[in-house]
Order: sequence, then structure tokens, then C-alpha cells
Amino acid sequence: MKFYTFGEKGKPVIMLLPGTCCHWKRNFDGVIGLLERDFEVVCVSYDGFDETENSVFPDMMTEAGKIEDYIQKHFDGHICAAYGCSMGGSFVGLLAQRGKIHMEHGILGSSDLDQGSGISAKLQTWLISKALYGIFQKGKLPGWMQKRLEKKALTERAYMDQMLKMFGVGNSDMAFVRKESIRNQFYSDLVTPLENEISVEGTAIHCFYAVKMGEQYEKRYRQHFKNPDIRRHEMQHEELLVCHPEEWVREVRRCCGMESDQEKESQNNEIR
Repeated sequence: MKFYTFGEKGKPVIMLLPGTCCHWKRNFDGVIGLLERDFEVVCVSYDGFDETENSVFPDMMTEAGKIEDYIQKHFDGHICAAYGCSMGGSFVGLLAQRGKIHMEHGILGSSDLDQGSGISAKLQTWLISKALYGIFQKGKLPGWMQKRLEKKALTERAYMDQMLKMFGVGNSDMAFVRKESIRNQFYSDLVTPLENEISVEGTAIHCFYAVKMGEQYEKRYRQHFKNPDIRRHEMQHEELLVCHPEEWVREVRRCCGMESDQEKESQNNEIR
């Protein structure tokens, strides 16, 4: 596991946790520069998903422990915020429930928090790892997927193109990722339990709820966290991050209590 840092030391620290099988840079390259204005930014690069290492993703708990060790060593066990993109939100939940470090704000980016077990979890893992490994090796979608994509409306195509870019579709720079890493990450995320009604004194949990994903996801946020701050967006999964980076940064800043007086007034006017 590696950690890439940006911005001035001494500013509030925000840790960025990539989504399922995502490369840290592709996941967050569009927002790092914007975040640097207010934060020291730390991007986590999971085992098995960093081209500079010869490693395999082990499991969620082992990786969570490494993240905690880094925060303990470099920031005395305290950071301002942790943002988890999709699966990264599972790490935010695990960091909160384990209580080994302290974060003032845990932010979940339209995470599905899906849980599974048994044959179903193994079957899902087999299908996903087979598909993603093929995409990473070739740097492109299978023909049937590409044809389905081309039939989408232009607005949806724009969103899908950004999501695929985040996954490395369009080149083969993710070809170094082993199928074992894909399989371990996906399966471990499914079977690693997240407690219900997680509540930590001094930690606020914010959930970027992509409404177009479905109501069940809001229910999961309220199941796993006590009194979460649900921030609704009439968008699809991580659309705010990949298609509207400046608005995403403003939302992160609001979660951390950094909005300016002008932004507060504008937000009050919207509520009225």
C-alpha cells in the first residue's frame, strides 16, 4: 500500500479512498488540485492496485489496519476527513467502527454498502473478477458492452464515459492488476460485516446519496450509521465526483464546515 500526499502540511488532512478496483490517480485526479486550496490531501493506493508495487490485495481488515497505522504515524491518529468513493465508503465505515483513529468527518460517496455471503457472494465475485480482469488486460470493453453503451442517450453516455475513464477503459495501464487482487477486494468487501448504528463521538458521517441509485441505499446509510447527514443529489452513482468536480469539492467543504459566508447565504436562499 502506498500513500500519495499533496498540498501544504499543516492544513486540515483529507484522506481519499478509491472505489472498487480503481487506481488512485484516475479516481481523484480531477479534484486533488481543487482540494489543495483548503486541505493537505492524502490518496490511498491499495495493495494490488499500484503499478509501483508487486503486491496483491489481501482483505478489507488488513488494508484498514495499514490505513490506521499510517494515520497514527503521520498525523498522531487524527485527520479532518476521509472520503470513500463507492467501495471506499466501506473503509470509512470500518475506520469509524474500529475506533483506532479519529476523523472529524467520514464521507461516503454514493457507496452501496452491499453485503453478501455464501454461494451468492462467490458467484458475484467470479463474474465481476472475470469481467474486470478482461477489461484491464485489453483496456477496453467487450464488444457487446460497447454496443449497449453506444445505444445510450448522449447525456447518459457522457456520464458513462467518465466512469469508464475512471476504471481505466481506453488504455491498458491497469494491465498490471492481478485477477487475485480483483477477486480478493470484491469478495472481501461483500463479506466483511459493517455494524449497525455506528456512532462515534466527535465524528460526523456524511452520505452523498445518489438518488437515481434507488431508495434502498438511503435505507442502508440509516441502518449502518446513527443520524447520518444524508446529502441528496439527483444523480447516478458517483456522478457528482466524475462529472461535476467543482461542485463535489464545494460539497466536501460544506461537510467540513468550510463554506464561505457567500456560500452559506446561497444555500439558505435555496432552502427558502
